Amino acid sequence: MKAMILAAGYGERLWPLTADRTKPALPVLGKPLVGYVAEYLSKFRIKDVIVNLHHQPESVRRALGDGSSFGVALQYVHEPVILGTSGALDNARSLLENDTFVVVNGKIITDIDLGAALETHRRTNALATLVLQNNVARERFSIVETEGEFVKRFGGMPAPNNDEGVPLMFTGIQILEPRIFDYIPRNMFSHSTIEVYPVAIARGERIAAHVAEGHWYELSTLQRYLDISLALLREQGRDLYTGRNPSIHSQAQVHDSIVWDDVMIEGNASVTRAVLGDGVRVPTGQRICDAVVVRADLIAGVAPPARASSGAIQGENFVVPLSR
Repeated sequence: MKAMILAAGYGERLWPLTADRTKPALPVLGKPLVGYVAEYLSKFRIKDVIVNLHHQPESVRRALGDGSSFGVALQYVHEPVILGTSGALDNARSLLENDTFVVVNGKIITDIDLGAALETHRRTNALATLVLQNNVARERFSIVETEGEFVKRFGGMPAPNNDEGVPLMFTGIQILEPRIFDYIPRNMFSHSTIEVYPVAIARGERIAAHVAEGHWYELSTLQRYLDISLALLREQGRDLYTGRNPSIHSQAQVHDSIVWDDVMIEGNASVTRAVLGDGVRVPTGQRICDAVVVRADLIAGVAPPARASSGAIQGENFVVPLSR
């Protein structure tokens, strides 16, 4: 069985961490985000993996190589123009159209039992199986409405403080039969949950809903990147991650933070609940709290993406405050 990892996105909401790399190539505790997905597939004996590329493609190639470090063998498919979640499948059609295949979003970390989802897919004889979870916190993920074991429609965002029950959300993990290509438009941008699945359902196709337990983290914003990295650290009994060649003065206070490579934190500086990008220097006495910091020269002369958070130059650094 083959799998495809969707890794072509821009990562606008993760800027400026994505100023020199794309979202799936971001390091999470020293491992590229997309590497967690590759290892996840390998755990379920899926070794033949396709990765689509568009924005800053070399950053993903550098992060993953040939895939052997993550237990898989990789093929890369380039998208000169971004094609969306189902347009990406059309672009890789020749590699996927001969057998059942798995698609996983390249921005998640999970331990969901993919084997159980595959059993559901086979048992229901579905065109596609979507792996869902209960959105207990009612976060801003589209509602998936089901009837019995099958998806009926895709709704809007859950309302906060609503007593109507726990909505279901799509985890970005799906199992597909090659017949899905009958519903995917050729050579154009399209999204699975907008252009493809609603049409298939309307024509009587079975789209199975596999509601899964397990850990599932989606790293699409700066706050989520920090919070999830810290949650993973706490599972290891730690509150600080440092990358290669850290220089942290003995009189500096650094807690609940993610420190990338070649970072210098000078004496009497304080860093709390922060992400420090490669090469950042925190000068003597500076206090950084609830913020993402990159070198100012990394973003010099660059217009922030449309969905980027606002930040400001502070000395040698560009600082984006995080609201908790």
